[in-house]
Amino acid sequence: MARKIVVTSGKGGVGKTTVTANLGVQLARRGARVIVCDLDFGLNNIDVVLGMENLATYDIVDAIEGRCRPRQALVRHPRYPALSVLSSGHDPDRYISPQAVRLILDSLAPQFDYILIDSPAGIEEGFHRAVAAAEEAILVTTPHISAMRDADKVSGMLKNYRLKGVGLAVNLVRGDMMKRGEILSPREISDMLRLPLLAVIPEEDRIFLDNVAEGSRAFRFFASYYLSGKSRIFDAEKKYGGLIGSILGGLKRRL
Repeated sequence: MARKIVVTSGKGGVGKTTVTANLGVQLARRGARVIVCDLDFGLNNIDVVLGMENLATYDIVDAIEGRCRPRQALVRHPRYPALSVLSSGHDPDRYISPQAVRLILDSLAPQFDYILIDSPAGIEEGFHRAVAAAEEAILVTTPHISAMRDADKVSGMLKNYRLKGVGLAVNLVRGDMMKRGEILSPREISDMLRLPLLAVIPEEDRIFLDNVAEGSRAFRFFASYYLSGKSRIFDAEKKYGGLIGSILGGLKRRL
């Protein structure tokens, strides 16, 4: 039976969809049967991130309204056969109830190991629809004050749901800025938001798009947490040790 995990954020632009896609790929590469479900109606683009645009014949709205069976709305990734995508509708003004979404995902759950739900940012209707269909949550933020403030609001909203667990993923982390003391560390953010830290993801272009997550230790560690329960966090500061770290540390002291 699939674990249904919603991936959400307080504001747009923190890389929530990219985190969802990369985590889905890493789980699938390790043999887990995964659905990535896009519930960002109207702005859905997880198929683009995964290189699967224009491959879907049906979407979740078609399944809800009976134009296809839920399984027919899934599109298997051409490179990672254990990964399927369930697209959302293209009409942002169309009302889709949380109960209808949950029924579709519940019908698919026995055939999969994980269902990752890409939620719209913020705390509007789409957020509640996505969270209501989930059992666990990943809250994505970046080390920026505005993102952390909004993440704190979402964290409070998530407490209104009976979720089995809520964890934090800190995205777009720059180890050099941490070393200079210009941004909070992921551990400090975790303490501030009072959420367990599940993943630290560096600001690094090569882990995105066509080769989604390939070679990325950060996402391999993240996937391993769900597969084995062992928490191993990517060290964004590690490559700034030695001489480089000493130089950056000296800059920090001067500042």
